Formats: sequence, structure tokens, C-alpha cells
Amino acid sequence: MSKGIIISLCDYTGIFTKPWRDAGYEALHVDPQRDNNGTILEMAPEISRAIKSGRVAFVAGFPPCTDVSVAGARHFQSKRAVDQHFQAKAALIAEQCRMVGEIAHVPWFFENPVSVFSSIFGEPDYSFNPSDFGGYLSEDDAHPDWPEIIPHQDAYPKKTCLWSGCGFELPDKKPVDSIKDYPGWKKLGGKSLRTKNIRSATPRGFAQAVFEKYGK
Repeated sequence: MSKGIIISLCDYTGIFTKPWRDAGYEALHVDPQRDNNGTILEMAPEISRAIKSGRVAFVAGFPPCTDVSVAGARHFQSKRAVDQHFQAKAALIAEQCRMVGEIAHVPWFFENPVSVFSSIFGEPDYSFNPSDFGGYLSEDDAHPDWPEIIPHQDAYPKKTCLWSGCGFELPDKKPVDSIKDYPGWKKLGGKSLRTKNIRSATPRGFAQAVFEKYGK
């Protein structure tokens, strides 16, 4: 029997839940890119069953940032000309993440880079860079999927904001020196889905830190 259930929303890679799964937890991943899966609304019956089981231990949300990140602010005007509700739709997904966490009533967060969410949900509760948690990974660590792109031990800066609830607190940081101009980032230009997935992939050190605080 598993130790419990982790609900991970808008999670294609499954990086966040790996430490939990390795320790014997079940993971309910919700992402339309996954086989036999869907959006949060489409997966609502599965989410509801998990919550009603009373076995949910943690909820994490990774709503898409494409339409809200300030890094893409120069494109907001053209996007608004096509769909004036484009940011409202993005905020709705984040709100769904928040609601699932509150309904499950377990520690939860949803994350995003610096974005317009601060004007919608208020200032984030926490922020961090991937390198802040690099010390949770071994010194000879290399990324299992994209070692030519992501530095060892997540040693890179990317300010990430967390909105959280139900007692969530940021784990203790174990920082490593950050590489600001890592050559691999030059391979992440363009608008392909693969590129977006890599850019938004959960830092493994952060995932391990959260597990060690809440999974053990």
C-alpha cells in the first residue's frame, strides 16, 4: 500500500513527484500533454476521488506562464488583440490549482516566474532561484534528461515565485554557486513545446527539498 497521494497539477515532466514516488507515494499528475490525461477540469473526477480518499499528502501546481510572465510582456498587446481574456484564462488555471490545494486541505503551492499573478493573487509568499536548493543534489549531479542544457546541481538563476497555503513553508535552502551565463541556455530559443517544457521544468533540488520537508 502506498504512503499517500501527491496531486501535481499542470505537471508534464513529473520531476516534482519523483522523490515522492521513489519513497512509495502515488502521484496523480494532471496535464493535457500526458497520455490519457487532461486539463484540471477534465480530470476533476479523478482529483475528487483522490481528495475524498483522505490520502492526499501534498498538492503542487505549475500553471503555464507563457501569457503572464513579465519576460514576455512585450507580446501582451498583440495577444490581447487576439483574445482580450488571455490572461484571465491563465489566472483561472492558477486559481484551480489554489482551490484544489484548499479543498484537499494539505500543504500546497503553485509556482510561476515573476508575473502578473502578483497583481491578481497578491505578492507571492516565497521566491527562490533553482541554485538555492542545488545542495540537495550530489556534487557530481547531472540532469538525467537535459545535461547539455541545465547546469549540474541546478546551478542557475531563475526567480520563481510561490503562492501557498495550508501551512506550507519553504524548505531550508542549500545554495550552490550560480552560473549566470550557462552555454546550454542558448539552446532554448524559439517557441517549440519542447523548449517551453524544458524552460518550465521543476528544479530537481527544489523537488527534493520539498519532499524532505513534507514527505518524510
